[in-house]
Amino acid sequence: MAPLPLIATMIGDPAGIGPEVAVKAIASGELDRLCIPVLIGDLGVVKRAAEVSGVTRALQRIESVGDPGTQTDVIRVLDPGGFDVSSCAFGEPSAACGQAVLDWTRVATALGASGRIQGVIMGPKNSTSLKLAGSKAVAGTPAPGTYMLRMSGALRVVPLTEHVRLTQALEMVTPENVLKVIRVLSDSLVKWGLPHPRIAVAGMNPHAMFDEDRERIVPAVDAARKLGIDASGPAVPDAVFRHALEGKYDAVVTMYHDQGQIAVKTAAFEGACTVHIGLPYIRVGVPHGTAFDIAGKGVARHRSMLNSMKTAAQLASGSGIFGQV
Repeated sequence: MAPLPLIATMIGDPAGIGPEVAVKAIASGELDRLCIPVLIGDLGVVKRAAEVSGVTRALQRIESVGDPGTQTDVIRVLDPGGFDVSSCAFGEPSAACGQAVLDWTRVATALGASGRIQGVIMGPKNSTSLKLAGSKAVAGTPAPGTYMLRMSGALRVVPLTEHVRLTQALEMVTPENVLKVIRVLSDSLVKWGLPHPRIAVAGMNPHAMFDEDRERIVPAVDAARKLGIDASGPAVPDAVFRHALEGKYDAVVTMYHDQGQIAVKTAAFEGACTVHIGLPYIRVGVPHGTAFDIAGKGVARHRSMLNSMKTAAQLASGSGIFGQV
């Protein structure tokens, strides 16, 4: 029997709901047979989150992911140190919280890139806290050569562009760029256990009926098929997502952010998660923010965090079964 994958979760902004939904997810017990979950963040923050959430599962501080232990009734915490929970109030952005998130993200990223863990979950970050800490990164902007695959049940969607103006997004639709995302998506799905993924490429215009679709998308689809990829398109945008939900396609490539996001969030917002493809390790993000307005009240729903953790574990197994959580 193969060992369980080690899945680490960066708990997110200490003043938000990330730590709460993380402890609730592990305490549910639904991960016990899928992976060995570890939280990356301050132990005091995790303890406070457990208290306000009514979580009674014991906390265990570990010194490294090299020896996480095999207990299933504990919440493991890898605490890099350097953060004072007493300086962090619920629902209030701060430079200290932003810096903590930056530090914990670096730890999680290094562990994933080195192969010491099989998957990373990124808890929700707060843009104000990050700016106060001096970060200039724009949330939702993937690294060059990587893309953000959204999964909501049977629906898997990856956009060519993210948070850019629609006029700029349409300019970025070129045969070369479309082919890049098709190839990265296909390689990722094969690695996760789908040997012959069926990929639909959505058109950029209504009903995929204008010159841009024929000139910019058709050449990319033809090139992908010559590489042995089962790609088709341009598919009619107002029908392709229903076809994917019905099982005709394994994933859909869209031309801009909201084209696919509307479908994903309508299909099942709470169970959705985002997987960064094109990285050498599995990186998953939750589809919600820090929800400062309810932080500390213990009422935050943990289903999206739990499904993100489950998805990372499923992808790490390479079983070909994922997204159905």
